[in-house]
Amino acid sequence: MTPRTSPLLLLAAFVLAPAAWAQDAKPAAPLPAWEQLTPAQRDLLIAPVRDRWNREPERRQKFMEYAKRWKDMPPPDRDHARMGMDRWEAMSPEQREQARAVFHFVRGMEKDARRDFMDKWRQMTPQQRADWAKLHPAPPRPDGPPPPKPNGPPPPR
Repeated sequence: MTPRTSPLLLLAAFVLAPAAWAQDAKPAAPLPAWEQLTPAQRDLLIAPVRDRWNREPERRQKFMEYAKRWKDMPPPDRDHARMGMDRWEAMSPEQREQARAVFHFVRGMEKDARRDFMDKWRQMTPQQRADWAKLHPAPPRPDGPPPPKPNGPPPPR
């Protein structure tokens, strides 16, 4: 899987995860296969994806590409992607911005240079990481708000 996480996959994870959390401590009967779900249950699961599809027509082609890539992905890669989504969900907004900044910084690096950078990153204190991310912000997201601006004047263009 590429380092980018599919927004459609994240959406699916958000849709399915609350159902798991909502279960009581008492053992519940296993849920049926998709084919045995009622139309109302299927609609409940699909509604968030349908809403996003209708709300963002300019991204429909990307959504289809994400879905095809997920379908073609081997199970171990899907598991790895799910772990990445779980890690992303557990991050604070500041940690997410740092992760985006690091991703964009190392994106074009050779494997050895990227490994060296990540070794140094792991040795940094949280304050050093925050300072580094302020000096090397990720580019603005095309589908969301821009990252927080560092204190001080903007960099020269």
